[in-house]
Amino acid sequence: MKTVGFIGGGALAESILGGICGKTFKSENVFVAECREARAAELVVRYGVNTSPNANNFLNKIELLIVAVKPKDAEQVFESLTGKIPASTIVSYTVAGLKLATVEKFLPENKIVRLMPNVAVSVGESMTAYALNAKAFDSGDTIKNFWSALGRAVEVDEHLMDAVTGLSGSGPAFAFLAIDALADGGVAAGLPRAMAIELAAQTLLGAAKMVLAGDHPDVLRDRVTSPAGTTIEGVRVLERGGVRSAFIEAVLAATEKSKSL
Repeated sequence: MKTVGFIGGGALAESILGGICGKTFKSENVFVAECREARAAELVVRYGVNTSPNANNFLNKIELLIVAVKPKDAEQVFESLTGKIPASTIVSYTVAGLKLATVEKFLPENKIVRLMPNVAVSVGESMTAYALNAKAFDSGDTIKNFWSALGRAVEVDEHLMDAVTGLSGSGPAFAFLAIDALADGGVAAGLPRAMAIELAAQTLLGAAKMVLAGDHPDVLRDRVTSPAGTTIEGVRVLERGGVRSAFIEAVLAATEKSKSL
């Protein structure tokens, strides 16, 4: 795949552009529909992409379309695309709560992919889940390869997308909260603020990489929790404070909110 187009030039689109332009895609093969003139000019200067007020100028030139607009605008955008996109083009979208069946009403002949990336796409470490409609089943590898260049990607059944939103979509905010709290603990113990933040962030990054290497979190935790040591004292306080339960409830609450959108 050599060409990709975006509808919407907001923060998420820009994060994706930063990850693909000059790397997996040539900038001249990337197209962005952005109605705000000043914003479009910014994207041209930063990434060298092609911009236009709407997508009509490039719909016949692209192999993959990514619709990254606000939920309130999504159905209007898809209605405007009816009958304009070649059947060979993969249509994907990042709109939370929008079901494949809704998009299919406007684009019945197209391959459609529902996406849920997260904010870490801006640093090339997104966890992206995607669900395919029936016509897009043969395009799964294409989608996986695209998003794997921006982090990790996994295909899920559509009914799991709300749970994905609650976990990996909202999850970075929970991780930021954890990093901030750990850093506060370090400051309380006497560390300078900047050092405490760096120590906390790198600690979570390293721990995450160890889990992704294949071992279960419980196994890894046991390895660093010595009898009568410092770590088990900290774990005891966390358990007493209900931290584990709070994280579980946070994911469930975010999932329920996604279902209501």
